[in-house]
Amino acid sequence: MHSLNLKRINEKAPYLVTLNENDETYTFVTESGVEYSIGFMPDDLLQSDESYEFVIANLNDKKSPRDKKVKDTVVTIVEEFFNSNSATILYLCSTSDGKQLTRGRLFKNWFDSYEYSNRFTMVTSTLVDEYGIDNIAALIIRNDNPKLGKILAEFGETIEMFSHKPTL
Repeated sequence: MHSLNLKRINEKAPYLVTLNENDETYTFVTESGVEYSIGFMPDDLLQSDESYEFVIANLNDKKSPRDKKVKDTVVTIVEEFFNSNSATILYLCSTSDGKQLTRGRLFKNWFDSYEYSNRFTMVTSTLVDEYGIDNIAALIIRNDNPKLGKILAEFGETIEMFSHKPTL
């Protein structure tokens, strides 16, 4: 992945974004003191294109009130990712606190309200794991990616494969 342009991010983002060079994540602190980390981790789930798992983490576990500036900052970082890369983003919602369905809806809402969302395709799916827990998976890809059809088909096949319990 190409490094993101912090200058461009900070020209648009309402919160100051910094790069943590130790783990190559992007961090910002909200007015209410919540510290967020945004990362793009190489992922090999898709074989037909370069892909990254998109990670949002609340680093200090403070309760996060509704804050439009968080959305605007995260969307600005994702936008810069796509300005710098033609890769695919995979987003998996954490199940650690049982709020993954809420996170999935929130992220989809953020994406749907993004003014340039028509430049991208977002596909979401719910997978039930072996413990009966719903997991949310999403793929975001630029519509001008020459492998768009192949990647969407591969994502669909992968979701289908994970949706069926193996037979012995």
